[in-house]
Amino acid sequence: MSADLPTIPGNGIRTFVALLVNTAVANVSTSFMWFGLTFWIYIETRNVLSTALIGAALMLFVALTSMFFGTLVDRYRKKPVMAWGTGIALVIFVADAVFFFAVGADAIADLSRPWFWIFAVVMLAGAVIEQLRSIAMSTAVTLLVPDARHANANGAVGAVEGLSMLVTSVLSGLAIGFLGMGWTLVIGISAVAIAFCHLLLLRIDEPRIVRTEGDAAPTGWVDLRGGWRAVRAADGLLFLIFFFSMLNNFIGGVYMALMDPYGLDLMNVQTWGVAFALASTGFIVGGVIVSRTGLGRNPTRTMLMLAMAMGVLGMVFTLREWAWLYVAGTWLYMALIPAVEAAEQTVIQRVVPYRQLGRVFGFARMFEAAAAPVTSLMIGPLAEFLVIPYMRTDAGQAKWAWLLGEGDSRGIALIFVVGGFLAVVLALGAMLMPQYRSIVRQYARAAPPAHS
Repeated sequence: MSADLPTIPGNGIRTFVALLVNTAVANVSTSFMWFGLTFWIYIETRNVLSTALIGAALMLFVALTSMFFGTLVDRYRKKPVMAWGTGIALVIFVADAVFFFAVGADAIADLSRPWFWIFAVVMLAGAVIEQLRSIAMSTAVTLLVPDARHANANGAVGAVEGLSMLVTSVLSGLAIGFLGMGWTLVIGISAVAIAFCHLLLLRIDEPRIVRTEGDAAPTGWVDLRGGWRAVRAADGLLFLIFFFSMLNNFIGGVYMALMDPYGLDLMNVQTWGVAFALASTGFIVGGVIVSRTGLGRNPTRTMLMLAMAMGVLGMVFTLREWAWLYVAGTWLYMALIPAVEAAEQTVIQRVVPYRQLGRVFGFARMFEAAAAPVTSLMIGPLAEFLVIPYMRTDAGQAKWAWLLGEGDSRGIALIFVVGGFLAVVLALGAMLMPQYRSIVRQYARAAPPAHS
C-alpha cells in the first residue's frame, strides 16, 4: 500500500491548515443560507413536515451524488475539484437569490404555491455541490498529513465543522429574526465568493493523477464498481460503512426532522439560534479532544460506544420541556459527533489505497446520507399527523405523563425516546457480530503506511 501513497510535502501540515480554514468559510456560508431557509420556513408556516422534507431532500441528493463526487476526486487533483465545486455552487446561489427577490418573500413562503419548492430545490443544488469539498477534504488528510496523525487531523476537521455550526446557528437565527431571508442570502453569497477567491490563490503540492491498471483507476464518471471493489478488498469495511455509519445517521435522521421544531417550540428564533450555537460548542470541544488524544487502538469500538451514548442522550434530553435540559443534551450529542466521524475516516484512511479513497469515501457517504433522509421522511409525517396530535389529547398525556411530563411538545419527546432506545439496541447488537471483529483485525493488521 505504501507505494500507492504520495510523498507528503514539507509544508503539508501548513497547507492542510490553510485548506481547513478555507473549508470552514465555505461551510459556514452554505450552512448559513441552508439553516436560514429552515428557520425561515418553519417560522412562516409552523409546519414540521416542511422542515423534515427539505432536510431529507438535502441528504437524499447527497447520497445520489456521492459516488460521482468520489470518482471526480480520484480522477482529478484535489484543488481543481474543490475550486470547480465552490464556483458552481456560487453561481447556483446567485441564481436562487435573483429568483427570491424577483418572486418576493410572501409568495415563496406560501407552501400551496410552487415558488417555495423551486427556491428550496435550487438552494439544495448549491448545497449538494458544495458537499464535493467534504470528500476531497477527507482525501486531503492522507495527501498532506502523516498516517500517525490522521486521527488528530480528522478531529481537527470535526472541530472546524463544529465552529462552522456554531457560527452558522447564531448568525442564521439572528439574520432571519432581524434581517429576513433576503439579507441572509446576500451575506451568505458574499462569504462563498470570498472562500472561492481564496481557494484559487491557495497552492497545494499534489502529484499528477497517474492512470494505473486495475481498480485504482476510475472507470466511467460514476465508478460504483471501483468503489465496491475497494470496499470489499478490506475485510469488514463494508460492514463498517453499511451498518456502523448508517446507525449513526439513523440517529441523525431523527434529529434532522425534529431538532429545530422542538427548539423553536421552546423559544423564539433568535434565542434558539444562540442556544444552538452554545450547544454547538460541544462539537468544537469534541473535535479538539480527538485532535489532541486520538481515538485509541480500536477506533471502531470507540465509534460504537459513542453511538450508544448518543442513543442514551436521545432518551433523556427531552423528558421535560426544560430549555436548559435540551441545550445541555444537544451539547453532549454534538461533542460525540466528531469522534464518531473521525473513527470511520481513520479506519478507511488506514485500510484503503490512496488512489481509491475518493470512491470509497463517496461510497460511504452514499450509504450514510441515505439513512438520514429515509428516517427523516418517515419521522416527519409520523410526528406531524400521528404522534404530536395523539400526545396533545387527554388520553395521550395521561398515558405518558409519568415518563414525559406535560407540555405541547411531548409528541416530539416520545419519538426521541423511542429512537434513542433503538440506537442503543442496534449498537449493542453490532458489537456481537463477526463483521465487527473482522474490521477490528483488519485495522490492527494494516501497518501504518509509509509515504514514499
